[in-house]
Amino acid sequence: MRVNTPAPSSSTPARTGHQGLARSLGHGQMAMIAMGSALGTGLFLGSGEAIEIAGPAVIISFALGSLIAATIALSMGEMASRHPVRGGFGTLAAHYLSPFWGYISRWLYWFVTVCVTGAELVACAAYLAYWVPEIPIWAGILLFAAVIICINLASVGSFGIVEFFLSSIKVIAVFVFILIGAVLVFVGLPDAPAPGLAQLTADGGFAPMGWAPVWIALSVVMFSFGGIELLSITAAEAKDPARSIRTAARTTVVRLAFFYVFCIGIVLCLVPWRTAAGTGEDVATSPFVMVFDQLGIPGAAHITNLLVLIAALSAANANLYAGSRMIHSLAADGLAPRFASHTTARKVPVVGIALSSLGLLGAAALAFSGVGGVFGYMMSLVVFSVILVWALILCTYIVFRRRGVTGATFRMPGGVFSAVIGLVGLAAVFATIAVRPSMQVAAMVGAPAVLVATALYFLVARRRIDTADIEEAFAEADSMR
Repeated sequence: MRVNTPAPSSSTPARTGHQGLARSLGHGQMAMIAMGSALGTGLFLGSGEAIEIAGPAVIISFALGSLIAATIALSMGEMASRHPVRGGFGTLAAHYLSPFWGYISRWLYWFVTVCVTGAELVACAAYLAYWVPEIPIWAGILLFAAVIICINLASVGSFGIVEFFLSSIKVIAVFVFILIGAVLVFVGLPDAPAPGLAQLTADGGFAPMGWAPVWIALSVVMFSFGGIELLSITAAEAKDPARSIRTAARTTVVRLAFFYVFCIGIVLCLVPWRTAAGTGEDVATSPFVMVFDQLGIPGAAHITNLLVLIAALSAANANLYAGSRMIHSLAADGLAPRFASHTTARKVPVVGIALSSLGLLGAAALAFSGVGGVFGYMMSLVVFSVILVWALILCTYIVFRRRGVTGATFRMPGGVFSAVIGLVGLAAVFATIAVRPSMQVAAMVGAPAVLVATALYFLVARRRIDTADIEEAFAEADSMR
């Protein structure tokens, strides 16, 4: 039953005409925004750490990660095609689980986007240092931060065009990399014979450290799939939500699975796995740049470095967008300060962008302080937090289907059973906290953050929740289907 909206008073600020978002995104832009967030540093730079953990068997880790990510993307896509609400999966959790879980999932995800944006800009600065090593990392972070903030301050339509362009470049580049890599692996060059699949078993076998590291590597691999949640968040600004979400969900899952598994496979066929296993943040540890550096193809390493820089910049841009929309929805529902719901005349949540830029300043401050391993720790913190968010998405989906509700345009194959399999996979990834020091550090930061958020909910936010805002969002979204 819908709750009537209370009249404005001193305790309930009146809504302004600047709180709504514009529906300007096409289905191609939505798919590319999700790809822009998910196809980033986790593949191009962070994959070196995953290779170090599992060796060539990391290919299996990426395949398993793709399956887990598919359950999340498809379940979220099915729900969003039915309810294209602002706040995406967080608002859905508030409706189908409870306002508390909607509150926690949205704040957790905002925290994730802040960390991911900072991590991606650390990578951008590292890629820039490949060409201009005298520029300090912190300066590179601030330079690229200015770029993505300007892009996000434009209208959502302009943002969609820019992100579509950036994501298209890296999608095409990855596809070309796979084609060229396949030729190098199976055909070779006049001065570089085709290695075939020999490298996969040349140094200690396919699983040189055993099979347990395949599981442990998932704690790194899942960072690569962070960003698929944007399918749900962009639904509130889609021109044709039902059609757009159906197309975006399906194409994103297929592309990510294909790109990740094949790219890593080609890298490991061309470069010895111990060489590809980088442990630092320098761009030289990017297995993709390493492939062309080692083969000696003139200029190819520089071109690849440019492409991976674009990939990281695109991911940072998409995550800043996601963070600003998430805190806008929190404010609109009374779960964050109301001023954060303010939008410009172009319907851009300018306050949300400002608050979501905190991660950029934090990353620059850490880099300036000289703290080592910034990228690795930020990756682990993101994985810890996003696993909790993904688990809540799957739990919401299970309740969604148990109530007899289905998607407007498509259904996830396997339904509730697939969601349960996804939860089991996430539990397995979360269990790596027992063996990975960086995940333990992430837990020491993430767990207290969840406890603080919970305390604030019961002390402050619970009294401020306006359930009419959530119901109004559902009514508005359903009218757009």
